[in-house]
Amino acid sequence: MADASHASFLPPILTFCAGAVVAVPLFRRFGLSAVLGYLAAGVVIGPSVLKVISDADSIRGIAEIGVVLLLFIVGLELQPSRLIAMRKDIFGAGSAQLGLTALLVGGVAMLLGLSWQGALAVGIAMGLSATAIALQLLEERGDQDEHYGRRTFSILLFQDMAIAPILALLPLAASASGGGDAGKAALAVGLALAAIAAVVLAGRYVLNPVFRLLAKAGAREVMTAAALLVVLGSAVLMEHVGLSMALGAFLAGVLLAESNFRHELEADIEPFRGVLLGLFFMAVGMSIDLKLVAANWLLLALAAPALVLLKIAVAAGILRASCSSTAEAIRAGALLSPAGEFSFVLLPLAGSLALLTPEHAAIATALAALTMLIGPVVAKLIDAQLARNPAAAPTIDEDFNGAGGSVVIIGFGRFGQVVTQTMLTQRIDVTVIDKDVDRIKSAARFGFKIYYGDGTRLDVLRAAGAGKARLIAVCVDDRDAAKRITEIVKQEFPQARVHVRVFDRVHAIELMGIGADRFVRETFESALHFGRITLETLGLSPDEAAGIVADVRKRDLQRLEAQATDGILARPDLLRGTGITLLPEPLVKPQKAGTALNEETRAAVEQTQPQTAGAGS
Repeated sequence: MADASHASFLPPILTFCAGAVVAVPLFRRFGLSAVLGYLAAGVVIGPSVLKVISDADSIRGIAEIGVVLLLFIVGLELQPSRLIAMRKDIFGAGSAQLGLTALLVGGVAMLLGLSWQGALAVGIAMGLSATAIALQLLEERGDQDEHYGRRTFSILLFQDMAIAPILALLPLAASASGGGDAGKAALAVGLALAAIAAVVLAGRYVLNPVFRLLAKAGAREVMTAAALLVVLGSAVLMEHVGLSMALGAFLAGVLLAESNFRHELEADIEPFRGVLLGLFFMAVGMSIDLKLVAANWLLLALAAPALVLLKIAVAAGILRASCSSTAEAIRAGALLSPAGEFSFVLLPLAGSLALLTPEHAAIATALAALTMLIGPVVAKLIDAQLARNPAAAPTIDEDFNGAGGSVVIIGFGRFGQVVTQTMLTQRIDVTVIDKDVDRIKSAARFGFKIYYGDGTRLDVLRAAGAGKARLIAVCVDDRDAAKRITEIVKQEFPQARVHVRVFDRVHAIELMGIGADRFVRETFESALHFGRITLETLGLSPDEAAGIVADVRKRDLQRLEAQATDGILARPDLLRGTGITLLPEPLVKPQKAGTALNEETRAAVEQTQPQTAGAGS
């Protein structure tokens, strides 16, 4: 029995892995998108070529979880403040793009003989854009924060938000054509609204307390399981009432967008999202029926590139009219040109509601899949052409992220809290990461973006915006964690300066060796301040005391740099047992020898001293 079950799922898994491993690097080698690699791999291993996988529909059912997870992550980005700031692009450009494209495509569909209800379904399905493809291309280019990238995201966001009313519209259109029951359609809408309300209430009053409880348990794998439970649970609920799974995941993401656990959840979901989204693109490739394409080759050969060019023209025209440059508008339009993932949900739904005949639904589905294949190629060609033409290059907002840039502070203990006080006085944009739930709760009063997460995890740092930060301050009270974080940041986020809290001299030399830009020995600096006020108490002026402290700091730094250059940490054996030991050593020559005041002290002083290297705190 075990052997039979293994045989049932291992070959498809191996096939998908092999297809991705071969196709994606090959396409990237020629400067093409990974999405094209997945799509091409799906075509080859699917029922139309090698027939290694014969049932594309069953695979797509599993692969759609990748789109579900993508929409959850998109929802996590939809904070109310960002939604308000983007409202013009979301509801203005987004609604205009979808509405005008659906109107034009639907009009052509009616001219080709479809009913107005079928033309409406096809027009909307083709008017939607592939969120997964557009965001993947933006990520590959690193243009998420470019002006055209933000505007593209706004339009995609509107489309994602429009899925719910679109899915409710199709049954009503079917009832208007006599293909459905208006009462059943109204009941379906009522159930959908009730399910949405249930998700909203659960997200508002249940999710954060539950995640807080799980975080206190300290089991990271349980947090991952809980994240998947929330995403997939809300997705299944939406599917159960006739809506899309992706809508439920999107709602869950929106409800957690302001959560302290947002970045940890995003980091936990990201690996599953990436793998399953690749599987989704391969499933789309497998769904391209080459026999159907061959039977309707002239229609599809004309319709697919025409649809891509039409969508580019519509989106570019709308964006150009709303103050984008011509180059930006064209780049955004190219990203929006492939038909959306929800085409594969809307078109079968339209077929089941008798809005489309089976043949028309199959042709429309093939057309949507072909635009996914052609669209990224066109976007790549347009991007390359604009890159060769500097005069047409997109304009970039000066200082896009705002004056002062951003700071990521890792660790919100006593040290980190004091550091953030200085940022607060200057109203600097700060994101704080900590894995202690109680600290996160108390930190809400500071007004910073404070999230639950483990700063030693690369995925958490990426999700928290380390790739855009000007400075990353490592304030954790764990010397090993501080070293790991510094190593990760220096390797993965070279644009950011790294300031580190260190514990002692050895720790400071270690951090110097791995490239920390600045470090502060917490005990050393507080001791210097203590010495300064002591000198003032003994009669020195504040300026004299400050000068002495500055001189001590300078001498100590010189010794520290000399010790780092000499490689004192290259021989860890010399720091333990016999040999050189980092012991406190005066920075200036004492005027007289130390004096023991009792017999016990004299005995201790006269013991054999190991060879030493000057040290301090």
